[in-house]
Amino acid sequence: MNDHEWLAARFEENRNHLRAVAYRMLGSLSEADDAVQEAWLRLSRTGASGVENLGGWLTTVVGRVCLDQLRTRKARREDPLDVHVPEPVVSRLESVDPENEAMLADSVGLALLVVLETLTPVERLAFVLHDMFAMPFDEIAPIVDRTPAAARQLASRARRRVQGSAPAADTDLARQREVVEAFLAASRGGDFEALLAVLDPDVVLRADAGAEPGGLSKLVRGARTVVGQALMFSRFAPLARPALVNGAPGLVTVVEGAPFAVMGFTIAHGKVVEINILADRARLRRLDLTFLDD
Repeated sequence: MNDHEWLAARFEENRNHLRAVAYRMLGSLSEADDAVQEAWLRLSRTGASGVENLGGWLTTVVGRVCLDQLRTRKARREDPLDVHVPEPVVSRLESVDPENEAMLADSVGLALLVVLETLTPVERLAFVLHDMFAMPFDEIAPIVDRTPAAARQLASRARRRVQGSAPAADTDLARQREVVEAFLAASRGGDFEALLAVLDPDVVLRADAGAEPGGLSKLVRGARTVVGQALMFSRFAPLARPALVNGAPGLVTVVEGAPFAVMGFTIAHGKVVEINILADRARLRRLDLTFLDD
């Protein structure tokens, strides 16, 4: 094995970890893969000479790449200003695609990713690296150009916002699936009362149709308002297929052979507390939904 092959093998050992870090930073698997590829390009150019902790070095590189991407995204205002749903990890409900198995092993829910989108880039990096991946603040500090104490404050500020905004989801997947199936059955039947029965009174529905003219992006709150939106969805409900969306039961709607929407549900205490819908055609095309053709 020559030096390049050795370096490539060590990089592959860290790929899943780096992809998980980048996805939590960017909320997009396609962009996460780009960030990981950039880390490999930098490693292949510079080599690992003098690097004592290759995993830590690569995590730092990916963190910096993601931070630059978030800053550029914010400056260009590429995303809709009012509603944004991150790109979900979608797999068949019965079994997990081996490529995404590591991602789903410690899956992060769409509801949490939505909250992460509200953080500043440096807050998000400090929170993700420390709270999700246990990176010490003295290693985070140089990435955000802060002291370790200031990096700790960034993470603390982000943590307070996350804890106050991201609902704690149930962990019983079988029960979650029952709730999603009940939601789908009620939508298909246009059953107002049955829909109300599965929704939390303060449920939030977030739909991101992108920036295309005539898009239906919206944010609505409250069970009765959400029921109205769900009943509008009823004509597409027969086309919805069960799937895993970020590790939890969800739905993928397919219209004329093409993905129309991905719905992620957050369920707490047996009720739907949040529904996140990605209906942005451009971003839907970037998702790996080939299993739908089976």
